[in-house]
Amino acid sequence: MSSSPHPIVLVHGTRTSSAIWEDQVRALTHGGHATVAIDLPGHGSRSSERFTFEGGLAAIDEAVRSCDSPPLLVGLSLGGYMALAYAGEHEDRLAGVVLAGCSTDLKGKPLRAYRRASRRLVPALGLGGGTWHVVTDMLAALQGYSPLRDLRRLVLPVWLVNGARDPLRFGARRYLGAHPGARQWVVPGAGHDVNSHAPVAFNRILLHVLRDLAQRMPLPAPRLG
Repeated sequence: MSSSPHPIVLVHGTRTSSAIWEDQVRALTHGGHATVAIDLPGHGSRSSERFTFEGGLAAIDEAVRSCDSPPLLVGLSLGGYMALAYAGEHEDRLAGVVLAGCSTDLKGKPLRAYRRASRRLVPALGLGGGTWHVVTDMLAALQGYSPLRDLRRLVLPVWLVNGARDPLRFGARRYLGAHPGARQWVVPGAGHDVNSHAPVAFNRILLHVLRDLAQRMPLPAPRLG
């Protein structure tokens, strides 16, 4: 069994920041878990940067490497896709992955159409300022990425957490089929931002996951070389 509480790395969604995890950081830290909430490029403290797929992976890697032992990686929406992509490349550095609000395989014609529409609508609606460019950056970065491909090859424990009113949860059956060991929670009344809409329920789920991990054999320490 694990001799110390697992650390946690939290990764936010598009056009938000590490600040969305305030409730989770408080609850997890109170539970004795070292907790890191990061800002992806183009967000929060890194809003002057442009978001790229590689930059997102690098931000996660920096946080994972800062942990004393393999962390539980928790991602919401864009952060969930990036967390899964990171796990696909560095499974040995993690204890498990929680994927929230990202149970849809964004690819092909739907993604291309969404990207074209956002490029037209953002300037037309006067939304070109602020962080709206991150939406098109995100869509460009995820073009061609297949979460199902990464799920199929993972041995790492995976948990899905979705709000009952989140339209991005309706691919969850395919996700569960791609990773037969995965478990899903659907939070009643919550939408896409499930950690903010139902923070108490979301925190309980994370603490349940951490208790589950504590009963498993610890994984090797992260490879830093």
